[in-house]
Amino acid sequence: MEILINIGIAVLTFIGMEGVAWLSHKYIMHGLLWRWHKDHHEPKYDQVFEKNDYFFLIFALPGIAGIFGGVFYDIAYLLSFGVGITWYGMAYFFIHDVFIHQRIKIWKQIPLKYFKLLRKAHKLHHKNRGKEGGVNFGMLWVPTNLWKD
Repeated sequence: MEILINIGIAVLTFIGMEGVAWLSHKYIMHGLLWRWHKDHHEPKYDQVFEKNDYFFLIFALPGIAGIFGGVFYDIAYLLSFGVGITWYGMAYFFIHDVFIHQRIKIWKQIPLKYFKLLRKAHKLHHKNRGKEGGVNFGMLWVPTNLWKD
């Protein structure tokens, strides 16, 4: 039973991270730390890394801390929490960096409506290059209005 609870914690943490991503993207990346995120909204000319990549380090720390604390202090729920955050980070990397932005060119298209709409939502977000007036701040959630097409 305990294993099911810990899997549930990891899954719920993964799901909850979409809310954390939305809030931090809207209010931190397009707010207080826009100077790091700004280059992500600008054209790239053979640039491998962006200042925006600093956020990876910031968001990885709670996952690392949860896994580290869970393993070394034998706290299962903390390990599960760290695993959920890490799963979300992996999903973010593969969906956002690899699939949407093609930073590693291995998935040009995924022939499922969800992935097409996910890419469309992100393109709508990048249509606005400024700090203000953005839309679609999440990463895995496709806004309901896009499903109506």
